[in-house]
Amino acid sequence: MDLDTGATAWMLMSASLVLLMTPGLAFFYGGMVRGKSVLNMMMMSFIAIGAVVVVYVLYGWSMSYGADVGGFFGNPFDQFGLNGTIWNDDGSYAIDAFGVPVIVGVAFQVTFAIITVALISGAIADRVKFGTWVVFVVLWVTVSYFPLAHMVWGGGLLSGAENGVAAKIFGVTDGAATVAPIDFAGGTVVHINAGIAGLVLALIIGKRKGFGREPMRPHNLPFVMLGAALLWFGWFGFNAGSAFTADGNAGLAWVNTTAATAAAMIGWLVTEKVRDGHATSLGAASGIVAGLVAITPAAGALRPVTSIVLGVVAGVLCALAVGLKYKFGYDDSLDVVGVHLVGGLVGTIGIGFLAAEGGLFFGDGAKLLVVQIVIALLALIFSGLVTAVIGYILKVTLGWRVSEEAEVGGIDLAVHGETAYETLGGARVVTEVK
Repeated sequence: MDLDTGATAWMLMSASLVLLMTPGLAFFYGGMVRGKSVLNMMMMSFIAIGAVVVVYVLYGWSMSYGADVGGFFGNPFDQFGLNGTIWNDDGSYAIDAFGVPVIVGVAFQVTFAIITVALISGAIADRVKFGTWVVFVVLWVTVSYFPLAHMVWGGGLLSGAENGVAAKIFGVTDGAATVAPIDFAGGTVVHINAGIAGLVLALIIGKRKGFGREPMRPHNLPFVMLGAALLWFGWFGFNAGSAFTADGNAGLAWVNTTAATAAAMIGWLVTEKVRDGHATSLGAASGIVAGLVAITPAAGALRPVTSIVLGVVAGVLCALAVGLKYKFGYDDSLDVVGVHLVGGLVGTIGIGFLAAEGGLFFGDGAKLLVVQIVIALLALIFSGLVTAVIGYILKVTLGWRVSEEAEVGGIDLAVHGETAYETLGGARVVTEVK
């Protein structure tokens, strides 16, 4: 395959956009926590970049896309340190089927691993040890993210491969599943994966001091809005970039992403207005993210009009779902479960109803819907079990919780030795929304 410089430029730009999403997430999450822990919250996203990039170069790419091991993961030693990935035997750069150097594909894929684990941090904000979080990042991407990426995108059990689950349900045609599952940019690999992990950790670690009794509102809503804007901007690399070249499919993904996100924001705000009497800036920002999450797996499979339908459904359901933590008593600090788990399920399963080809509402029967439901459930079970094992091991060994004094007084000062805001008269000034 000859080098396609246009496609290569597109993928390098897309990788950069997706990398921007993690600092954007830091602002989004940082604004949502109380002022005394904003730096810690943002650091949890930034350290995810540092830790994941290192392990991805060493073995993450190989575990995701290397030689298959039982359909569950790639051999971590197959391309350890990217050995055999970058260059051909003659010294030329290896080129993929889209005319893009494989090393550019590595750059693109590592950004997905980074943002996925960073998303989890929002569920456990305000109360965990920074060191334990760093260890969790490395362990979780190794035994949950990389295997699931391989299973879905690397030809493993949850892909359309002839030995995959979908092939066992409805058979094989020309060496591939007759009804192949669709995850265009990460409904299962990213959002269901991170969402269920956030729920499991929230249950293992327990509630924040004062949860349900004290106000724990966002301390900086402009940060939240800025973060949502950066996420929306970066998400075009996430979704349109998943076309892997600059073509009509990338354009469709761009338009579908915008349509679903706009519709989800409106759906969330209308739900807020009806339920609470106010359409809030926090609701607008949260609705944006809910729409982005839902359209992620479906960006290349829907039409613009059905993307609007998916977005509205996601906005309404996610707005309702964020209240479940109060009903069931789990402390998902920044609504990772309500937005990412629920939004990921809405998008992944919604494909079965709304896909232009194979969708139930387009007269193609329920086969794709069955496959999407099965794949979503298997991803949920796999990630939930793996996260539970890691979470309990770290609870017993390193411990998850900071001291009560640090949690009440502020993790920023206790753990990082610094605060986000100026001091007056020796007292730290923190602006909180009361």
